[in-house]
Amino acid sequence: MSPRDATSTTYPIKGGARQASPFVLRMLVVLACLLFCLAAPPRAWAEGAGGEQAVADSAVDDEAGFGLNGFVRNNAGTARAARGEDLGYRIPLAEGSTLVLVNTPDEVLVYIDADAADAAGFSPDSGSDVEALRALVEELDETHSRGGALLSGEDKPWYVTTDPEVDRGAYRYRFCVEAAGGRYTSVVPAGLAEGEDAGDVAESLGIDLGDGVLWSDNAAFVPASDVAREAVPSLIDQAREFFGGIDYRPFWVSLKTSVIALVFTFVLGLVAAWKTMGTSSRLKGVLDSIFTIPMVLPPTVCGFLLMLFFGQSTSIGRWLIAHGIDIVFTWPAAVVSAIVVSFPLMYRTALGAFEALDPAMLDAARTLGWSETRIFRTLMLPLAWPSIAAGTVLAFARAMGEFGCTLFFAGNYAGVTQTIPIAIYFQWMGGSSAVALFWVVVVIVFSFLVILFINLYTGHSQAYRHRGLTRAERKQLAAGTRRRGADGAPGEGAPSGDGLEEQGGDALVIDREALRELLLGDAGAGSGGSAGDGSSKGGR
Repeated sequence: MSPRDATSTTYPIKGGARQASPFVLRMLVVLACLLFCLAAPPRAWAEGAGGEQAVADSAVDDEAGFGLNGFVRNNAGTARAARGEDLGYRIPLAEGSTLVLVNTPDEVLVYIDADAADAAGFSPDSGSDVEALRALVEELDETHSRGGALLSGEDKPWYVTTDPEVDRGAYRYRFCVEAAGGRYTSVVPAGLAEGEDAGDVAESLGIDLGDGVLWSDNAAFVPASDVAREAVPSLIDQAREFFGGIDYRPFWVSLKTSVIALVFTFVLGLVAAWKTMGTSSRLKGVLDSIFTIPMVLPPTVCGFLLMLFFGQSTSIGRWLIAHGIDIVFTWPAAVVSAIVVSFPLMYRTALGAFEALDPAMLDAARTLGWSETRIFRTLMLPLAWPSIAAGTVLAFARAMGEFGCTLFFAGNYAGVTQTIPIAIYFQWMGGSSAVALFWVVVVIVFSFLVILFINLYTGHSQAYRHRGLTRAERKQLAAGTRRRGADGAPGEGAPSGDGLEEQGGDALVIDREALRELLLGDAGAGSGGSAGDGSSKGGR
C-alpha cells in the first residue's frame, strides 16, 4: 500500500457513528409512543353520549341500561368478632353498595339488591343482562386487582341472585349484613341456627370459614343515567395526568446511588485486578474466587450476609453499631449493596484487560527502572482503557438494576432507598401496573443506551485497525524511498513496498532514527546523526 493510498483510506466506523444519532432519536421517539400506549392506565369505562365517559371507579353499559359506581375489591376479610358480635368470616362493604360479588372456590356468587335491580331494569334470569353485568364487573375487577388474580381468568359458573342469604355447600353467604355499626358480607356454616356462635359451629364441623371466599367485590348497582361520568380527556390531558402523577424519586435515588457506588467500584476494581495479577498462581486463584463470588451468588444472599455483618445479630455488627456505623435500612446501605454486586464486573473486566497486555513490554519497562506504580499508571491503564471503560459502564448499569440485595439490606423507603427496580415491584404489587410499566420502559431505554455507548466507544477506540499504515510505518516507508538508488532499486535497508518487514506485521521492527528522535528530540537527532550511523554499522 502506498502512502497515497494510506492517507485516502475511508473510516466506515466513524460514518456509522454519525449515522447512529438519527437512528437513536427515532428509536427514542418510538419507545416514547409505545410507553404512552402501553402505560396509559386502563380505564374500565364505556364512552357515553356527548363526549362523556364513566369515572375510574365506575362502568356503564348504555345498551343494557345499567352500570356500577364506587367499585371496591377486598382481597381478604377477618374472622374476628365485630364489637363482641361473632359474624363468622366477614368482609366490609363500602357505603351505598347494592351489589356484592363473592369469588368462591367453585363458583362466583353475585348478589344484587332487589330494589336496585328493579330500578335499573335488571333481571337475574336474563342471559343478556348477566353477560353485560359480567363484562362490567370483570373489567373493573382487573383495574382494582393490585396484581392479584382476575375474574376474567376464572372459568367458573356465575350465580346471580337477589336473595340476602344463600347456602352453597358447607357455607352460608349472608349479604349486606348490618352489625356493629357497619355493613358486611358474612360467611357462616350452612344451617347455622339462630343464636349459635358461627366460630364454635365451624370448629366443631372442622371447616375454615375463610376457605369459602377467595376475594370479594362490591359496588353500587344503578341505572345507566345515574353512573358518574366525566368529560373525555384529550390525549394531551391524559399524558399530562399520567406523567404528572408519577413519583420520579426512584430515578434520582438510583442515579445518585449508582454514581457514588461507581466511584468506589472503579477504584477498588482496578486496584484489586492489578494486585491480583501480580500474585502467585495459588493465591491468585483464592483472591479471584473471593472477588468474583458476589457475581454468582443470588442478590438476596448478598443482602442477607450484609445485614448479618452490619446488624445486631452478630458480634461484628454490634461492635460496628456501638462505634457509630449503623447503616442497615439507610441510603448508605443501598450504596454498599450496589458496590458489592457491581464490583465483580469491574474487577473481571479490568483483570482480563491487564492479562491481555504483552508481558515482555512490561518486563522491558522494569529493565528501564520503572516502578510498578509508574508501569500501572503509564502503560497498563492507557493500553487497557477501552476494556476498562466498557467494564465501568457495565458496572454502572448493574448498580442501577440492583434489586434483591438493596431490598434485603436497605429496605423500601420512598425517596430514600427505593430504587427503580424496587419501585417496579411494589407499584405492580400495589395495583399500579401502568406506573410499573413506565419504569420498565425507562430501564429498557437506559439499558439500550448503555449497550449502544459501549459499542460506539469500542468501535471508536479500535478504529486504528481500519486506518491502513500507522504513522511509524508511513515514516519508515518515506525514509526508504529517499534512500532508493538512481536506477530505482531500493537502497540498503529500505523496507518492502508495503512498508512492513518480511517477518510479518506482528514482528517487532525498530526504526533507529525514529527511536533516537523520540528519546533525544530533534536537536539531538540532528547532531548525533553521523555517530548514530556509525554505531548502527557497528551494532550490525
